[in-house]
Amino acid sequence: MRTDAEHAAQMARKKAVQDRIVAERSAEKGLVIVHTGKGKGKTTAALGMVVRAIGHGMKVGVVQFVKGAMETGEAAVFDRFPEVEFKPMGEGFTWDTQDRARDTAVARAAWEEVKRMVADDSYAMVVADELNIVLRYDYLPVEEVLDAIAAKPVMTHFIITGRNAPEAVIAAADLVTDMTQVRHPFREQGVKAQRGIEF
Repeated sequence: MRTDAEHAAQMARKKAVQDRIVAERSAEKGLVIVHTGKGKGKTTAALGMVVRAIGHGMKVGVVQFVKGAMETGEAAVFDRFPEVEFKPMGEGFTWDTQDRARDTAVARAAWEEVKRMVADDSYAMVVADELNIVLRYDYLPVEEVLDAIAAKPVMTHFIITGRNAPEAVIAAADLVTDMTQVRHPFREQGVKAQRGIEF
C-alpha cells in the first residue's frame, strides 16, 4: 500500500500531465453531439445539458420528434424558463400512429422548427430529440440533416438523440455516445414506464 506522500507525489505527476494536455487544447466551437444506442438515457443526457445551458443563461431550443402525445416532467420544468423554447411536436410511436403519411408530415413540421433554431445564432444549443428515429424510417432525408450540420453557426451546439443513428450523422458529429443496455426493468421485470424516470 502506498503512503500518503507517495500518493500525493503520484497525483502531482498526473496533474502536471493533465494541465499540459488542457493547455494544448484550448479551442472552442459548437459541438455536434449524437446520443444513440439501445440503452436508456439518450434524451435524459441531452436534457441534462439543457439544464447546464440554462445555468449559464444560454438560449436553448428543444424539439421532440416522437414525444408530444403525453405530458412529461421535462415540459413542465422547461416551460418555467424563458430561455428555453421547448416544443414536443411528435404524436407518439410509429406503431401507435400507423399512418406513414401523417408521421412524415409531423416529422417534417418538427424538422422545420429544428432548422429554424439551428440557423439562428441566438440559440446556443439546439436539441433534436429522437431525430434518429425519423431518419431510420425515412420520414426525412439524412442529407438535410447533414446540410443543417454543415451550415450551423460555428458556436451552436446541436444535439441529436435516438436509436440507430445513421452512419453519416455519426461521421459528421464531434461527440458520439452509444448507450448500451445492460439491464432494463421493462424487459426483465415487466415494469412499465414511470413518471420521473421515463417521462
